Amino acid sequence: MPVHNKLVRDKIPEIIKNSNKKFTARILSETEYAQELKKKLYEEIEEYMTAENDEEAVAELADLSEIIYSLAKVHGKKPEDLEKLRKNKADQRGSFQEKIYLLEVED
Repeated sequence: MPVHNKLVRDKIPEIIKNSNKKFTARILSETEYAQELKKKLYEEIEEYMTAENDEEAVAELADLSEIIYSLAKVHGKKPEDLEKLRKNKADQRGSFQEKIYLLEVED
């Protein structure tokens, strides 16, 4: 039986069960959950970085969003709070739409 030892989406056990396979899982503590979300973030970033086309890349971005929303909740925030903060930062400091690549700043 393959060993996975990783955080999975909530419906994965049901999907495995419906495919007539056996599995072992457990519920994480809050501390473990936060740690595993961070690990999952790296996993999803790697999958995004190795995506071979736009469709795969966007699918990975959706996974990253899910992880980010879950991490925000760990820190006591809702997706709306995160969006408000993102918008405020974009209003104050800009976003990344103009593709500016800073080379150097003179002291």
